[in-house]
Formats: sequence, C-alpha cells, structure tokens
Amino acid sequence: MKFLDLAKVHIRSGSGGSGAVSFRREKYIEFGGPDGGDGGTGGAVWAETVEGLNTLIDFRYQQHFFAKNGQPGMGRQRTGRDGDDIVLRVPVGTEILDEDEETVIADMTEVGQRVMLARGGNGGFGNLHFKSSTNQAPRRANPGQDGVERTLWLRLKLIADVGLLGLPNAGKSTFLAATSNARPKIADYPFTTLHPNLGVVGVDNAEFVVADIPGLIEGAHEGRGIGVRFLGHVERCAVLLHLVDGTSETIADDYRTIINELTAYGGALADKPRITVLNKIDALDEDEHEAARAELEQASNGPVLSMSGVSRNGVTDVLRSLRGHIEEERLRHAPVQETDPWRP
Repeated sequence: MKFLDLAKVHIRSGSGGSGAVSFRREKYIEFGGPDGGDGGTGGAVWAETVEGLNTLIDFRYQQHFFAKNGQPGMGRQRTGRDGDDIVLRVPVGTEILDEDEETVIADMTEVGQRVMLARGGNGGFGNLHFKSSTNQAPRRANPGQDGVERTLWLRLKLIADVGLLGLPNAGKSTFLAATSNARPKIADYPFTTLHPNLGVVGVDNAEFVVADIPGLIEGAHEGRGIGVRFLGHVERCAVLLHLVDGTSETIADDYRTIINELTAYGGALADKPRITVLNKIDALDEDEHEAARAELEQASNGPVLSMSGVSRNGVTDVLRSLRGHIEEERLRHAPVQETDPWRP
C-alpha cells in the first residue's frame, strides 16, 4: 500500500426536503383541512478514526463526498425520509484543516473519535404546520434548508513514541530493521527512505513505536531535498533519537545541520527530549571511536551514546534510554487523580 499523508477533499451535506402543501380528500369528510407533512433532514458528513489505517491513499482516488438529500414531505401528514449520512474513515493522527491549510478543525487522535464536518439542512415545514384558528387552510410550505459545501485538507501525523532523525545514510533504517519487524529499504545511497516507516521495538518486556522519516539535509526548511514535509510525523513523539554517522569527516557539522533544521521548522520540535547517538561504530577502531565521540559531545554539549545497527553493539543501551524517556514523558502527561479529602 502506498503512503500518502496529505489529501484534499470536497464535501457537501444533504439539503433538507421541502414541506408539502396538501389537503385531505376523503369522502364524507367536509372541510378536511391541511395534511402536508414536513420535509426530511439532509444527511451530515462525518469523519471517524478507525483501526488498521496508516495512510490517506484512499482519498487520492475519491475526493468528493456528498451526503444524501432529505426527501420532501407528502400528504396524509407524512414526513419525508431523512438523508443518509456519509462517513470519511481516516487513520488515527489525522488533522482536518480548513481550505486555507492553517485552521485546524479537528485533531483525530483516538480510535472511534467522530466529528461532524458538515451538518445536513433542516427539512421545510408542510402546510399542516401553519394551521391556526384564523388560517384553517394555509397554502404555504417552507423549502428545505440547503446543505453545506466546503473544501478540506486531511493531514496525517503518525502516532509514535520515538522519532528518528539524521542526515541521509545516517543508519536510521538499519536501526529500525535491526530492532523491529519493519523492513524498510536499505541501500548505500542518499534518500533511500522516501516515506515514513513505523516499527514496534521491544526491550526489557516493554514495547514502543518508532517512526523513521526521510533524512534531512541543509536547507531542508527551504524545500531542498525532500524538505521538512515529513517532520510533522515526529511532532507527537515523546522523544527524538538523533543518529550521527560516525564515519563522517564532519561529525560536528552534521549534528548542527539537523539541529538548525529543527529550529527553522519551528514549533516545539527543537525543545523535545532528544538522545544523541554516534552510529556505525563497527567501522571505527578504538582511537577513531573515542575521537568521534568526543567531537560529538563537544558539538551537542551533552552525553552521547554509541552503537552499531549492523553489529547491534550498544543497541540495547540506546533502547533502554529511549524507554526511560518515554515512561518519564507519559508520567508527566498522566492525568492527576483527585483524592478524597474525607479519606485518610
């Protein structure tokens, strides 16, 4: 299945049915009076999150979603049938934006969450509704209310605990393949990863989700390379894992390039908890390893872990560090339980 994280859709709710103008026409009943029924309500347009989806590819092949109109009222006091609703089924993590691509209408973060995008029009009153003591034979009825038509954008931000960051060929896909059942494409050339990949990683009987996004390069916030289009997928992560290629001749510059892009992207991404890891240490001897690690520690002004996704050396320590940050973040955002003041 192809990956798509941005889609444009056109929706329209159903119009209400018009009311009926009708009079009783029964034998032996003189002055039967009005009996026109009301029109039915138009169908609404809903969005609902469902399990089993991690892409918006379905909305590439269908962009128009129109709910059914309500049926008009009929004689004998019969109300028209309501129009059927229509539901847009989206993956968890989908943001629904207005046509300007900036105004957030809804943020779908839980399975089963539903939000109404367009309400159906009300049905019109039939002439029975206008009967009174002074107007016993009304000959007017209301038309149904028009439906709502609008253009929306769907933007998917994957739900993951850990987000992988780094330059192209920093070893992100190798790390994901070595620690989970995910099978991302791995090759010795830049931009091997063209769309985000998710993997479930386990350590010490605990599991968490890791998201691998395409690598960033200098000037990505200006659209160079693949740009920062996929950085939205790590906005929801509890911790970022920054991998730096230990075989690079410009380790400090490589580190600063990613940090500058995070800062230029804006938001709270640059302030998220971040673990810096020197990768590919299997290709370094002991002296080269120590020199590379010291250079990276000086550039990051903090602790640095070392590992190799190929030989799995140091991978367990990295996973345990990630687990600690995730649990700390979950505790920080856990709801505070109110205590009963009457209990000891």
